[in-house]
Amino acid sequence: MGEPVIARGQALIGLGNMGAAMAQNIMAAGLPLRGYDLNEEALARFAASGGQVGQSPFDAAQGCDLVLIMVQNAAQAEAVLFGSGGAAAALPRGAVVMLCSTVAPREARAIARSLDDLGILMLDAPVSGGMAGAIAGTLTVMASGPEAAFEHSRDVLSAVAGVVHDLGRSAGIGASYKVVHQLAAGVHLAAAAELLSLGKAAGCDPARLFEIVSQAAGRSWMMQDRGPRMLQDTPQVTSSVDIFVKDVGIVRQLARDAGAYTPLAEAALAMFEKASVMGHGREDDSLVIRAYDAAQEIPRANHTARPEDAPSED
Repeated sequence: MGEPVIARGQALIGLGNMGAAMAQNIMAAGLPLRGYDLNEEALARFAASGGQVGQSPFDAAQGCDLVLIMVQNAAQAEAVLFGSGGAAAALPRGAVVMLCSTVAPREARAIARSLDDLGILMLDAPVSGGMAGAIAGTLTVMASGPEAAFEHSRDVLSAVAGVVHDLGRSAGIGASYKVVHQLAAGVHLAAAAELLSLGKAAGCDPARLFEIVSQAAGRSWMMQDRGPRMLQDTPQVTSSVDIFVKDVGIVRQLARDAGAYTPLAEAALAMFEKASVMGHGREDDSLVIRAYDAAQEIPRANHTARPEDAPSED
């Protein structure tokens, strides 16, 4: 492994909602930033805000020694790093890749091994905090990797994060913490949708119900953030239903690998999958409530839980 190189520049690949907000905070901190995304509109917005646009991941990474990856899944991360026109080929030995996407621990370790073969360090650094945290620069980062990778990423981490947890020296640890965290995020989101949908079925005013729960013991961060959007017909997309299909699916995978029992995660995943099948996959994740609303139309007798209805582990 080569020694870390003197800092030359940063690049961010994946300029969706979260990535674009992170980019703004990096540039606001006075750090020059190159960027790439497949979406031309995202690139145009990035350029208009002062970012330097790359024509490919390779082009964006040229002249840089720190690349942040903020794409949807591990397959996309591998493609932008190692595929045709991938960023890894443009990086010098000792450079750092900060993987901020939510991926399975085994996937984080595999990407880190491939980078290590090229003499590149990886900081396994998934983030949480949603759009509000991304915009405010107060994300929670669950990070693991070599000390040199932490040191090299300090300025960027300061620009995007409110809290950075140093969880160890090996890739995959940060991913493990983030995946377990997503169990809570997914279950709380599904619970908020279930609560508001039940309230409507029971004759409660949804807005008043949200107000009451927000001031009582049943409140949660997900209820506070997503609840108002659940009351809208067409909420702005900040994170899609399919993101939670992916994330809670990774929770299932981790649980199976660990031999753990996660029935609440299974129940939440079933509702995200139902919402996606209904056509809401690319819409805001708050619209998981539509899956509950549709289920309310089933005769009440059919809602009675039976042992044979339990999610299968097969």
